[in-house]
Amino acid sequence: MNWKFGKAEYDLRSRTFIMGILNITPDSFSDGGKYFDGKVRLDKAIQDGMQMEKDGADFIDVGGESTRPGSEKITIDEELERVIPVISLLTKKVNIPVSIDTYKHEVAEEALKAGAVIVNDISGFRFDIENAEVTAEHDASCILMHIKGTPKDMQENPVYDEVVREVYDYLKESIDIAGSFGIRQIITDVGIGFGKLPDHNIELLRNLGKFQELNHPVLLGVSRKSFLNKIYPSDTDERLEGTIAANVIGIAGGANILRVHDVRQNKKAASVADKILRK
Repeated sequence: MNWKFGKAEYDLRSRTFIMGILNITPDSFSDGGKYFDGKVRLDKAIQDGMQMEKDGADFIDVGGESTRPGSEKITIDEELERVIPVISLLTKKVNIPVSIDTYKHEVAEEALKAGAVIVNDISGFRFDIENAEVTAEHDASCILMHIKGTPKDMQENPVYDEVVREVYDYLKESIDIAGSFGIRQIITDVGIGFGKLPDHNIELLRNLGKFQELNHPVLLGVSRKSFLNKIYPSDTDERLEGTIAANVIGIAGGANILRVHDVRQNKKAASVADKILRK
């Protein structure tokens, strides 16, 4: 089945697709300040976005609010000031789809007008139901993620009876919400690190294939996350090997899209995994 994202058309079941991360924030856990240090470093963001495409990215995900554990909300105006200049220019410079990473419908609205074609909502449309409405009105695609709590409090001792079942049920409800608004192209994300302890993340990775039963493509976001540090102590910028290992396990388990900071390296690893796993 081919999916259309603006001018691009992808068969998301044919291989592993790569989504590059472009965080226009001062405080993201891995790349905070790289593209925003009080003002948007527009030239740097566009240059790196173009390089992601050259390195093999199939999508670029632009975000303006950090959702790392303990992070504080920012205003709608602040978020708009960060992401809209980047999306407006980037969509003119690359030939791959751009997504907006936001749970706020006001930000999604302006980002879609600026050229984004996907809304990546960390709450699966739970924080702001109007985000689903805006996505549908623009005939955009969506990524629905699971989160337990909010970014500010999600890592304060999250508890599950059965993490795989609970995440599955949450995503199923989010899919139903998206469907009720007429959104046609839905991608799911189990939300590694969002209200989950390391053992929860590992359990989800071991059972990623379960989420294919939802009959929607699965996005996996493990890039540089702190659970890797619990397995093998490493600073945030030294987690490439752990990221690749987890991503390859994810591919074997059914991941269709990998959301990553290091596009080139993960693209190479995914190509090898695809060659071995796909007939």
